[in-house]
Amino acid sequence: MIVRKLRLQRGWTQEQLAELAGLSVRSIQRIERGQAASLETLKSLAAVFEVDLAILQPGEAEMNERISVSEEEKAAMEYVKGIKEFWSHFIMYAVFIVAFMIGFGPAHPAVYWTAFGWGLGILAHGLVAYEYLGFFGPGWERRMIEKRLGRKL
Repeated sequence: MIVRKLRLQRGWTQEQLAELAGLSVRSIQRIERGQAASLETLKSLAAVFEVDLAILQPGEAEMNERISVSEEEKAAMEYVKGIKEFWSHFIMYAVFIVAFMIGFGPAHPAVYWTAFGWGLGILAHGLVAYEYLGFFGPGWERRMIEKRLGRKL
């Protein structure tokens, strides 16, 4: 999370950070997901971000408190992640539907049923990602926890 926050503070993409640090984009993705990084990788990132190596090393709680990620920032990152997943899903849908049309022909019923069924799933995914449907979102979770603990909101 620290690497992601530092990257976002500078307005860099994962690709830009990877290029600046001399790492692969996949390495940046793994580190941002919380996987361990080698000392050399951490040194490269520390140099690019112009921060002390100790900030990036796990187990340095006192240093990480200065650059910790707030709950609002975590929520914003999750929101953006949800939108990114929705658009990835939408693009995959479009590619497969075009492939189905090419493979089966545009008039084949399988194309229509697949497009309709999957399209409903895409619609639901988009509504949840953009928070139009928040049945099981963070607000719902908080309300259920408070209800279970017998507290009033």
